[in-house]
Amino acid sequence: MNSTAAQEAILRGAMDRWKSAVDAHEPQRVASYFTEDAIFQGLHPYTVGRQGVAEYYDSQPLGLTADYWVLETRQLAEDLLLGYLGVDFSFTDRPTLRVTLTVVLRRVAGQWHIAHYQVSKLS
Repeated sequence: MNSTAAQEAILRGAMDRWKSAVDAHEPQRVASYFTEDAIFQGLHPYTVGRQGVAEYYDSQPLGLTADYWVLETRQLAEDLLLGYLGVDFSFTDRPTLRVTLTVVLRRVAGQWHIAHYQVSKLS
């Protein structure tokens, strides 16, 4: 199993790619960082697979940006990693939305992809 620092580095690598694509409003690129069968739960009804992820991010307003911080990581298995994060989604025309995000990363062909994505709005 990886050390906590190694786990966080893996998580940050995956989430930095996600953030870059979200901030650039490139929904197909966002979706490419998910597994083919990813379970995705934003703040709308859930979807399964990359197409639903792309559609979700395509529906987001231009200027949306995401800033995240790592709260916890857990190595579930050699090729599975759990990440628990705080995320601020910022908009050009409304207040920032603060959420918590749980992701499960799965290593596929040497690359870490998001296999499960669950947003919660706690307050």
